[in-house]
Amino acid sequence: MTLESQEEPFALVPKVKDERPILLAEGVSKVYPIRRGLFGAARFLHAVEDVSLYVRKGETLGLVGESGSGKSTLGRILLRLEEPTFGRVHFDGHEVTRLGAKALRALRRRMQIVFQDPAGTLNPRMTVREIVGEGIEIHDLAVQRTIASLVAKQLRRVGLDEGALDRFPHEFSGGERQRIAIARALAVRPELIVLDEPTSALDRSVRAAILNLLVRLQHEASLSYVFISHDLRAVEFLAHRMMVLYLGRVVESGPTFALMKKSYHPYTRVLIASRPTRGGLSEETRTRLRLLGEPASALTVPSGCAFHPRCPKAKPGKCDVESPALRELEVGTHHRVACFFPEDAPISLRPR
Repeated sequence: MTLESQEEPFALVPKVKDERPILLAEGVSKVYPIRRGLFGAARFLHAVEDVSLYVRKGETLGLVGESGSGKSTLGRILLRLEEPTFGRVHFDGHEVTRLGAKALRALRRRMQIVFQDPAGTLNPRMTVREIVGEGIEIHDLAVQRTIASLVAKQLRRVGLDEGALDRFPHEFSGGERQRIAIARALAVRPELIVLDEPTSALDRSVRAAILNLLVRLQHEASLSYVFISHDLRAVEFLAHRMMVLYLGRVVESGPTFALMKKSYHPYTRVLIASRPTRGGLSEETRTRLRLLGEPASALTVPSGCAFHPRCPKAKPGKCDVESPALRELEVGTHHRVACFFPEDAPISLRPR
């Protein structure tokens, strides 16, 4: 069964056997100072605001939201490719945000990233043999004479043959380049991979093939993924749990199947309603879910609930003044929402 033929979520996604988090983030924030002109006063862009999350071994956490919601910045912070302004990140018991350069380099082998555009992240002057083998050499994982065979093995894992070894990135299609990027990440035997929009630049059939590949690899090696995407159908297919971000803040989180079946935050409901479905939603439901205005800028985050200027249920004196905390609606469900009025007619978004 593949993405194209799947009727229900999680037909392929492996169950999580280990409840201990391999990745843990606590109160992570990222603020960028921005100056206007030579003598302009500094302004601050709040890209990520007080985000806490965890990922267990063999689990996929999906991060979703519009462009500018802070998804990619958060993903880079988790690997310490960006330094957080506040907060801490732990990987397998190590506080990543406090490691020195030497210790961090040793840990990087276990944490990898696959970017959105493989054409921009694969060195055009290096062959596939050099690209995939580079990490093996850097981390001293094999003697020189065995690297070629190890690279060939990784290529076979992602569906490419040994004929690709001495070719250059421009000789491949977009889907093949993304397979090379995945092989490069796998070559150093990681335990966690951050997937930053890995299928957004691919057409539908290639996208499905890459998602099915990611599920198979997770089965084989108990990999943990942080899957960043605006494609909710892909998140529903791949992720055990998902977090919805708006202007750098988590507005709703929980098990993917439960959240996709019934969500409580107005922003989440609109995101889910906008995804293509076979049955679709009635015009009445779409009208109830329609947002007001345009997204705010991270430079001018509204007071109170950041979503209140666009929310049809916002109440003056409450939503525009106070910032709602994430809270669990029913004990034990792990479904959390940051909204003052989540009980107010939650809308089931599954087509009838």
